[in-house]
Amino acid sequence: MNCAPTNPNSCARRRTAAFTLAEALAALVFMAIVIPVAVQGLRIANLAGQVATAKGVAARVAENVLNERLVTGDWQSSSLRGESIQGFRTYRWFIQNDPWEEGTLRELTVAVFFDVQGQEYEIRLATLADPSAALTETNTTATATAGGTP
Repeated sequence: MNCAPTNPNSCARRRTAAFTLAEALAALVFMAIVIPVAVQGLRIANLAGQVATAKGVAARVAENVLNERLVTGDWQSSSLRGESIQGFRTYRWFIQNDPWEEGTLRELTVAVFFDVQGQEYEIRLATLADPSAALTETNTTATATAGGTP
């Protein structure tokens, strides 16, 4: 079929070609499959980021709780639990005091619980403590000497 000046309708038909109904439906089916998968991937990535951030804060809370209890010596109490509010999240913690396998040492474990997107997560941090070691306060004095004559 030629595009000759005697038959102008044949050329006009070839220039106005468009997508067929089958091609349009195939594109819609493809988008219906891809979009939910992409949104689910973004949701999972967002959750992973929030959990990672919250776990970092929970680890700092656990470390602070353990350090404070060891320094003050009140880790030997029977019920040690509390809350720490960091930003917009509440971190609940408790200390578990168990005997160590050898000697008189004790294993102190701090468990910190927090919620991210309606799901509860937990981290644990443990250390050893010696109940026979008493903290003693030492006084140190510093002396300054000035050289020269007034």
